[in-house]
Amino acid sequence: MVFITAEIGVNWNGDFHLIEKMMNDAKNAGCDAVKLQAFDDKIVGDNPDKDRLLETSVSAENVNEIQLISKKVGIEWYCTPMYADAISFLDEYVKRYKIRFADSLDLHKNQPSTLISKVLETNKEIIISSQENPKNLQLYNNKNIKWLYVVPKYPCTLDEIDFSSLKNFHGYSNHCRDIIAPLTAVILGAEMIEIHVTSDKEKSFFDNPVSFDPSETEHLVQLIRKTEKINR
Repeated sequence: MVFITAEIGVNWNGDFHLIEKMMNDAKNAGCDAVKLQAFDDKIVGDNPDKDRLLETSVSAENVNEIQLISKKVGIEWYCTPMYADAISFLDEYVKRYKIRFADSLDLHKNQPSTLISKVLETNKEIIISSQENPKNLQLYNNKNIKWLYVVPKYPCTLDEIDFSSLKNFHGYSNHCRDIIAPLTAVILGAEMIEIHVTSDKEKSFFDNPVSFDPSETEHLVQLIRKTEKINR
C-alpha cells in the first residue's frame, strides 16, 4: 500500500487541542502518519512571526506531550529535524525521519551535512525530498533511505511538476493545490505520498497555501486507495 503522510508542519499553531484534532482528521481520512518539524531560533532568523513559528516546533519541552496525543489518537508521527541537536530528543519517539529539500542540497554536492550524518547514524528510515535525480548519489542504494520528488515552490502548479522524474524516486512530496498532482504520482507508481494538511483554509496558518483541508484529504486518500486496487 502507498504510505500516506499528512504534513501538519507548522499548521497546528502550537495548540495541543488543535494538533489532536488534526491527528484525528488524518487518521479518519486514512493517512498512515502525520509529520511535524523541529527547528530553532537560528533557522527562524528574523522572521516577523518568529515567536509564533517557534511555538509550532517540536522541542525537548513539548515532544512528550505530542507523543501522548499521538498514542491517544492511534496514529504514527515523525519529524523533519532542521538542526542536528534535535535528534537527541527526537530519537526516543520516532521510527523515521524526514530531510527537507533545503537540507538535501548538500548531498548533491557530495557534502553530507552534520544533520544528515547524525540522522544516518540512527539507522532508521530516512525520507529525503529532492528535485534532482538521486540515482547518481552514493546514498541512493542505502536501504534505509526513501527519496521523494518535490517541486520546492509554495504553491507550485501542475505544469511545473515533471512527472517523468518520478521514475527516479520512491514517492512524491506535494506542494500543488490540485489533488490531481499526488493522485497522478500514485498512478505512476509512487510508494509514498506526502501532503500538507490544515484544519481550516480560512485561518492564517502558515502552510495553508499548499494544504488540503480534512474533506479534501479524505477524498484524496479514497482515490489513492481505489487506484491501488486498480494497479494490482
